[in-house]
Amino acid sequence: QSEDNPVRPLVANESISFFSQRSNACRQSPTPPARPMTYDGNIKNKDLLALREYVTHDSGSLNKADSTVQLMVTHSNLKARFMEIRFDRYMTILRVKEKLMTHVGSNVSTMRLVLKDWDGATVSELGDDSKMLGYYSPEDGWTIHIIDVDTNSMSANGWLEDVSKVKKYMMSDEDYEAREGTYRQWKKEQLAKDPTWCLEKAMAEKRGEVWVPPAAPIEDDEHQAEEASAMTVGMRAEINPGGKRGEVKFVGKCETLPKGWWIGIQFDEPVGKNDGSAKGKRYFECPDGYGSFQRPVNVQVGDFPPVDDFDFSDDEI
Repeated sequence: QSEDNPVRPLVANESISFFSQRSNACRQSPTPPARPMTYDGNIKNKDLLALREYVTHDSGSLNKADSTVQLMVTHSNLKARFMEIRFDRYMTILRVKEKLMTHVGSNVSTMRLVLKDWDGATVSELGDDSKMLGYYSPEDGWTIHIIDVDTNSMSANGWLEDVSKVKKYMMSDEDYEAREGTYRQWKKEQLAKDPTWCLEKAMAEKRGEVWVPPAAPIEDDEHQAEEASAMTVGMRAEINPGGKRGEVKFVGKCETLPKGWWIGIQFDEPVGKNDGSAKGKRYFECPDGYGSFQRPVNVQVGDFPPVDDFDFSDDEI
C-alpha cells in the first residue's frame, strides 16, 4: 500500500453488491407461462382422448422447446407402441426416418410414414424426405405409423418380438450334473441330511415357524359320504369354523371340485365366494357372493334361524 496507489476496500463490497442484485433479479424474474395446448376437434374414442390428455399434459417437470412435438409411433410389423417420442418440427422427414430406425429396426429406404391424428384418421403421408416435419403441422399426441415395405425386414414375422423364434441354449442333464454349486446339487445334499426336506419346509424354518406338511390329496370318491347322508336340501345349517349360517342348497359330488361329497350353502349374508357355481359349472342358484361349497364335516344342520342383529335380549344393554 502506498499513497500513489491507495487501496479502496469498498470496491470489493460494491462488486459483491452488484452481483447479488443481479442474482436476486434473476431469481425474482417470472417463469414464462407454458404454451397452452388446445384441441378443437372431436375425439370419439374416449380412451384415445384420455391418452391424449396424458401425453399432452404439461406437468412442468420437463422443458420443451416451441418447435418440439411429442408423437406416438406404431409399426406395421410390431405390436408395440412407442409413446411420447420427441421430434423437432425443423427435422426433415429423412432425419425423422433415421431417428425411427433406432427404435424399430426398419431400414430408412424401406419406410413409408403416415401421420395420423388423435382419432387415428390419416392426415397425410410423409412422402417427401426433403420436407420438414413442421410442414405437415403435427400436434402433440398424434401418431406416426411406419409401413415397412421390405418383406425380408428384421421386424417382419415377429423376429423382433416373438422370443419363441429365438433358438435357446439347452444344457444336457449330464453337463448340468457335472457343474458345481447348482440348485440340484444343493437339493441332493439337503435330502441326504433330511429325507423329508422340501423348499417350503426350509422357508418355514427360516421364518421361525413350524412346518406342517400338506394333506395328501383325497382319492376316495365317497369321502365324507356318511356325514353328508344326514343332510338334505332346505335344511338350516351353521358352518364352522366361523359360525356363519345359511340354507343347504346342494348335497352331492362336484366334478369340478376334489373327490368326495360336498354341501352347497347359501349364506344369509353376502359372506360367500360364488353364486352356486364352481369352475364354470352350476350346482345351485343363489345371488353372487352368497354361495359356498363346504365339506360335510364343517356343516352342522339343525335349528339355526337367521341371526337378527337387532334382536337384543332383556339382559343385554
